[in-house]
Amino acid sequence: MRTPPSSPASFPAQPRASTGIAGLDSVLGGGLPRGHLYLLEGTPGAGKTTLGLQFLLDGRERGERGLYVTLSETAAELGIVAASHGWSLEGIEVFELVTEEGLSASAEQSILYSSEVELGETTRGVMSAVQRLTPSRVVFDSLSEMRLLAQDPLRYRRQILALKHFFAARECTVLLLDDMTASGGDLQLHSIAHGVLGLDQASGDYGPVRRHLRIVKMRGVKYRGGDHDVSLDTGGLEVFPRLIAAEHRTEFEASSVRTGTTAFDALLGGGLARGSNTLFVGPSGVGKTTTAMSCVLAALQRGERASYYLFDEGMGTLLQRCDSLNLPIRSYLENGQLEVFALDPAEVSPGQFTNMVRNAVQKRGACTVVIDSLNAYLQAMPGAKFLLLQMHELLNFLNQQGIVTLLVLGQHGIVGDVRSDLDLSYLSDAIVLFRFFEARGQLLKAVSVVKSRTNRHELTIREFRLGDAGVEVGPALTDFEGVLSGVPSYNGGVRLLGDAMVAVA
Repeated sequence: MRTPPSSPASFPAQPRASTGIAGLDSVLGGGLPRGHLYLLEGTPGAGKTTLGLQFLLDGRERGERGLYVTLSETAAELGIVAASHGWSLEGIEVFELVTEEGLSASAEQSILYSSEVELGETTRGVMSAVQRLTPSRVVFDSLSEMRLLAQDPLRYRRQILALKHFFAARECTVLLLDDMTASGGDLQLHSIAHGVLGLDQASGDYGPVRRHLRIVKMRGVKYRGGDHDVSLDTGGLEVFPRLIAAEHRTEFEASSVRTGTTAFDALLGGGLARGSNTLFVGPSGVGKTTTAMSCVLAALQRGERASYYLFDEGMGTLLQRCDSLNLPIRSYLENGQLEVFALDPAEVSPGQFTNMVRNAVQKRGACTVVIDSLNAYLQAMPGAKFLLLQMHELLNFLNQQGIVTLLVLGQHGIVGDVRSDLDLSYLSDAIVLFRFFEARGQLLKAVSVVKSRTNRHELTIREFRLGDAGVEVGPALTDFEGVLSGVPSYNGGVRLLGDAMVAVA
């Protein structure tokens, strides 16, 4: 009788070794399976050495022995790299291929062996160090020296296989670092290694170097594929896992919340719906940011937390504007109920920003999120195509968490032919349109809701004004002229918000 195959649940879970990088552990589903050999490849400067050090330092914190085999750098150079991140290599053994004594004049002939002899000496030296220390974690830096010593692909592959079996017999978890100097790539290493991690870096015309990490291969592990943004700064590498909205579904009660302006609530059909996003679109200076902050203030007064991501202006300018329009947000900033992040789009990667928003919602408990503006956020992306894909996942995530999301999109021009950098209308659940118009010899502002998937909104055009009382929305206006031409003017009889002031004067 044929024995039925065992179910996946019948196999014991693989013990994992944390990489020391929380984001990378998340991508791997818990860390690297122990007792295997992994290839970490990337061009010089991508962050391989830093990742290797973090891997060993994490093991040290867990009471595990670590060995760093360096074939190109000295122990002193490695210590300098560690010190630049505020780390100490105390408790981690560093094995050098060539010491200062090995480079002396008296030992000159000893390093001029034939490739076969020198490769064998190198391999035996590494094995001797492992047998002496019995480490749990090993970092081998780098394979390019091994490849040069071997000179022959067959001999090189045999040595790597020998090291693999040697480490496996001693239950070592090994990272092999490769700087990808081999012409055409070294795919034979991919077949030998239990898993392959790739680090890459790209320099644009302006701004910092952008780094990414990708899991090329990982046997027996369900990992998160695709490119993940990486930040390399003082303190080491930080990995920002790619957001998959489908992994974060939650249940919430559908309801509408007030914006703080009764007439604006009526225009929206009852207010802002939870689990939806609203796009404020209009030319510069029309009042989009102030309206968004007014909605945030209403949420704060309900006792909710909010996060505001500001790409266009500084914190000082925003606070000064809120003070002048009687929007008291300073006390909420002081007690931590409101967080305002003034971000530089040239310095923040899309993955980093997405993880900031995710942490604000899941860890801090923010119920209202504002992104101001999408025009500046676009500059952080390599192209509009990627912006739309990233924004689609982010908005889906926020909607599934029941968050009230406000997006601000500036348009080119003031009057006439007003255009946008990109079209996000299909991603938006509601669209609020702000426009300038002419009436009684003045340049005034109007607001209307052109789309809502959640509420039965008004189809009217209302006057909009920013004054001492904050955001003011007037009654519905009629008898507009030139709306379709892009230069609307108003000749109707409905009283405007400023008419009473004119009459008094």
